[in-house]
Amino acid sequence: MIERFDCPQGSSEWFAARLGLPTSSEFATVLAKGKGGAPSLTRDRYLRTLAAEIITGEAGESFVTPAMERGKMMETEARELYGLIHDVEPELVGFFKNGRAGCSPDALLGDAGLLEIKTKRGDILIEVLLRDEFPAEHWAQCQGALWITEREWIDLACYWPGLPLWVQRAYRDESYIRALAAEVERFNGELDAIVERVRSYGVAPKAVVRTAPERSAAQ
Repeated sequence: MIERFDCPQGSSEWFAARLGLPTSSEFATVLAKGKGGAPSLTRDRYLRTLAAEIITGEAGESFVTPAMERGKMMETEARELYGLIHDVEPELVGFFKNGRAGCSPDALLGDAGLLEIKTKRGDILIEVLLRDEFPAEHWAQCQGALWITEREWIDLACYWPGLPLWVQRAYRDESYIRALAAEVERFNGELDAIVERVRSYGVAPKAVVRTAPERSAAQ
């Protein structure tokens, strides 16, 4: 069953809704393989991050750089530009949860579409424009969002001020979505095993507040 959360992305409600869930922005991490068949270090780190969220009930800390802050601001510009070019009103949404996975689309488009925005540095966007094909690094996230929301298509919009807005549409790839869903289910199974193992160590002790010893008058 799909659950929709209409809250600002980045708010306390948003963090609470996605606590301990693998999300589409990290589906490429869920699918990651290490070299020579070894476990992926980034995948293992993601497992531990979500396990800590489940056990402690607190969202993992995220580091926000100035570049990321600027990208968030440009996301609004890109959404408005997309709406102007395509004569639509992108609808903001907080979070979608479908079973034990979720996603945070950058906007909803009508009853069947999604919008995903990527701000890319000028030289990188020019490379995307010249190739004019859907960037492979965003495929898992975009197909994952279609899976979670059960929508039909997604427009990927790549933006940088002063350059053309590049947009390409992708439709549901059902075979890919089935494989992705299976991998997310396997990931959640590993996550459950980690949580159970850590909890088997017992209840975490409460923090002990130590005070400095009292000094005698002679001291």
